[in-house]
Amino acid sequence: MSDLYGSYAGTRAPARASTATIFGQTMFLVGIAIAFLALGSVVGRDMALGTARILSFVALGMVLAQSFVAPLRLGALGITWLFGFALVLGLSLGPVLDYYVQADPVAVTQAAGGTAIITLGMGAYGLATSKDLAKWIRPLSFAMLGLLAIGLVLLLFGSGGSPIFSLAVLAISAAVLVVDFNYLRRHATEDDVIWLATGIFVSIVNIFLSLLNLLGGRN
Repeated sequence: MSDLYGSYAGTRAPARASTATIFGQTMFLVGIAIAFLALGSVVGRDMALGTARILSFVALGMVLAQSFVAPLRLGALGITWLFGFALVLGLSLGPVLDYYVQADPVAVTQAAGGTAIITLGMGAYGLATSKDLAKWIRPLSFAMLGLLAIGLVLLLFGSGGSPIFSLAVLAISAAVLVVDFNYLRRHATEDDVIWLATGIFVSIVNIFLSLLNLLGGRN
């Protein structure tokens, strides 16, 4: 997600809050977004697949709109948009996640645990590395958006995709986490919090769905 907003970010120079403050604000939004995703998946678990498919495209439209429309990543409107996107995405994934919960709950637990470990590991590396990885934000963000779109279509139309595709999604999403956390430490201001939270949230969802496909073996 990240520096799809780069041209906008480069035009401003507000006073920079501490890294701890920006990190806390960003991860708070990520946590709330995950809660909305979980709520949506519970509410949407009995939804017809046709409706879920429509909502998946709505969710993609919302994240693309935020990527290119500056007001959708700032202030109260940006926060509301992020949480709305997370809720719609959760609704669209409800039937698929319910299938996994019923058919293979162990895979769901393992995927959740693996997602947490990868997120912590990549986030820690991004914060700790001495390299400035900002130049990778734009290409990785476009790659992640494309993989998210393809992954949702495959998942909702009866196939989670090949293991190779899932591994590719996993690798790109993990790389985006490294770059986003690196940008957070080195360059981010409070104006960047919402789009960083969106990027991290989407990476986490991508990693979870990839692991779920790999571990669950749903074809």
